[in-house]
Amino acid sequence: MSVVQPLFRPDGKTLRITEDHARGVSWCNMHAHLARTPGRACFSSRLIDDILVYQRDLGSRLNALRQEQPGRLQHVVLASDSDAFNLGGDLELFSRLIRTGNRHDLFAYAKRCVMGVHAFHAGLDAGAHTIALVQGDALGGGFEAALSCHTIVAEEDVLMGLPEVLFDLFPGMGAYSFLCERIAPHAAERLMLEGTVYTSQELHRMGLVDVLAPKGQGAQAVEEVIRSNNRIAHARAAMHRVRALRPSSTFDELMKITEVWVDTALQLGDKSLRTMDRLVRAQSRRAGVANF
Repeated sequence: MSVVQPLFRPDGKTLRITEDHARGVSWCNMHAHLARTPGRACFSSRLIDDILVYQRDLGSRLNALRQEQPGRLQHVVLASDSDAFNLGGDLELFSRLIRTGNRHDLFAYAKRCVMGVHAFHAGLDAGAHTIALVQGDALGGGFEAALSCHTIVAEEDVLMGLPEVLFDLFPGMGAYSFLCERIAPHAAERLMLEGTVYTSQELHRMGLVDVLAPKGQGAQAVEEVIRSNNRIAHARAAMHRVRALRPSSTFDELMKITEVWVDTALQLGDKSLRTMDRLVRAQSRRAGVANF
């Protein structure tokens, strides 16, 4: 019988971690702190740092297990404790750094985001199979994070998309590279530049959502993905090795694209920044943040 071990983080931490060592399954739920303190379900600097620390720790442990049990397949699930999966980058921070021309801090933020999505895409450099469970809206960087995972499980009627073009920017932390692994490059460009927000049903038909689950049944669908993978564990592990041989979505590629994103962001004018500010206010109202 498997034993599920919750790893409770100290107050103020953003993640709720649950690990089932017997089955080789690790759940990483973002936005755990929002249950205590209302806030925007975005990639805050604190959330990014917590994810990077956990990825390094888990990757190290999974590599040690792989040496002991070379044929075992490990699964890592990225989910959310908020009603949104993730609403994307920290627009409040972006607006402030762009207005002050602070390229150093904007680039540092973007680099840490790229490190996080690349780690999920690379299976934490430990041969893990990563799964995004999307039970609430995934927009901008939130959608990029889901796309970085090997399998996307989404519940019906969830909204997902890349609306950065609303403020004359493009999603620059993995979207193009990850989309091009699933759809044609011209279709990826159109999706990024139109800024349309789609339902999970529409994205499933497009091939961008792997598993579509009824509302409230996403976790069960994830468990079925895990069971299916475990039935073909050696084949699935081999496919991850084959995937790693392809040159696409390397860390260097992602970083070159995010440098273009940083330089483009710093050119945004007042109209674009005001649009960004309005989106921050909308996110804050949604989260019930008073006196924003």
